[in-house]
Amino acid sequence: MTLSRSDRRWARRKEARPAELTAAALELFVERGYSATRLDDVAARAGVSKGTLYLYFSSKEELFKAVVREGLLPVIERGERLSEEHTGSAGDLIRRLIRNWWESVGRTPLAGIAKLMISESGNFPEIAQFYYQEVLTRGHRLMDAAVRRGMESGEFRRLDPDFAVRLLVAPLVMLSIWRFSFDFCDSRRLDPQQYLDHHIDIFLNGLRAEGGKPARAGNVVSINRKGKNK
Repeated sequence: MTLSRSDRRWARRKEARPAELTAAALELFVERGYSATRLDDVAARAGVSKGTLYLYFSSKEELFKAVVREGLLPVIERGERLSEEHTGSAGDLIRRLIRNWWESVGRTPLAGIAKLMISESGNFPEIAQFYYQEVLTRGHRLMDAAVRRGMESGEFRRLDPDFAVRLLVAPLVMLSIWRFSFDFCDSRRLDPQQYLDHHIDIFLNGLRAEGGKPARAGNVVSINRKGKNK
């Protein structure tokens, strides 16, 4: 049977609905938080009925998990592929992983999920455990492999990789939180690219093995003794 043009349009819209619903949910989760986001509001934002939403997601928790799996897990998967294919230095790999995170997460609404999890994980331990297992643990493993690669090759000095990775990731989390919390209050407005350049510069030089070549992350601004930019 040949479908009419209107039937084909309806079929395409039906296939697109899960993505439309997760996009609407992401907006509301970031704007309002997990607790204050209602499924009625998600349905309204997506332009469908609440009954339609339930055809695809049985609960708010399942909808949130879909937002995370569709938005964040592909970024980690790309990072894993990048790591497997990378043939350069560990420092260059870490730079690429951080830049990939910024382009895919940090500069997008997905960065708001970090603030949501920190503020609401205590009240919703189920989603906290889910996020910890599927995002944090896997992301930590990805960065851990890059740090260990540098230590094994002699590029980095020997430190506890677990602490090194935590110190690598913490400023990225802080940048995400700042964007959705205090950025509008800052009269100078934090420049994310400069922030990341400084972070990479400090981190890689902190790990640099004795006698190794100093790392530069990008256009890092130096400060002279009078406090003026050079």
